[in-house]
Amino acid sequence: MPELPDVTVYVEALENRIAGSRLIRVDVHGPFLLRSVTPGLESAFGKSVLAVRRVGKRIAIGLEDDLWLVIHLMIAGRLHWQAAPAATAVKARPGSKNLLAAFVLETGVLSLTEAGSQRRASLHVVLGEAGLAALHAGGLDVLNASAEAFAAVLKSANHTLKRALTDPRLFDGIGNAYSDEILHRACLSPVAMTLKLHPEEIARLQAATREVLCEWIGNLRAGTGSGFPEKVTAFREGMAVHGRYGEACPRCGEKVQRIRYAANETDYCPRCQTGGKLLADRALSRLLREDWPRTPEELENLKRR
Repeated sequence: MPELPDVTVYVEALENRIAGSRLIRVDVHGPFLLRSVTPGLESAFGKSVLAVRRVGKRIAIGLEDDLWLVIHLMIAGRLHWQAAPAATAVKARPGSKNLLAAFVLETGVLSLTEAGSQRRASLHVVLGEAGLAALHAGGLDVLNASAEAFAAVLKSANHTLKRALTDPRLFDGIGNAYSDEILHRACLSPVAMTLKLHPEEIARLQAATREVLCEWIGNLRAGTGSGFPEKVTAFREGMAVHGRYGEACPRCGEKVQRIRYAANETDYCPRCQTGGKLLADRALSRLLREDWPRTPEELENLKRR
């Protein structure tokens, strides 16, 4: 799922391409994409784009008369840009079996696609700041929060750090990928409980959160340049642990381990983050029970049997 750095770069690329441009129409191809009724989508046709904004992990396109088109890409949704003169854009029909919608503007066509068979991406049409606020989960702006505010939100409930960081009601814009990177940078276990953290650990976590997100915004900006971000993925070259199961930790050289659950996984370094302890992987620990290895060395020995 595109997270804060990815969405930020999307917003910046869109600002450069559609700000001031008139929205001619929106061709909706996905029957479940549009999730709102009032105002109607047609009410946005013919209006000029005044702003593009990030709302959590959503992209909000502001139009005249305080109308907003709010796109949530979810896991597999992606945006694509086709620059064109107005006359060409009016006739444009971007073709793809994964195409959910085409936003036809004077300056080109913004296409929304979603890979796979599950259709989770969404489009809302809302009115004003109140409409935007209703779609925001309320998470803290981690890039601008004070130390006191960060600590208060973190300790507002007793969760694992992984869950707390990825809860949009607590923190804004962080998902599975960057939470792994943040926790590795902070040298904290993904299953550490928030209410048991010491003040020094909370300060380290906040610093790591800002550092990782700002660094990756910079990396993605540099990689995109003046183009449009087409290669948006949760697995990036240069990430420390996310998506690097079995590879060497760039800090200590230990093999990166993982916890798998449902369709997600948490990647971590046992030496840097868990004091050398291996965290139980539910997919295997149910079978191994008391034989579940407690260290990377024990796991390696088990694999050789």
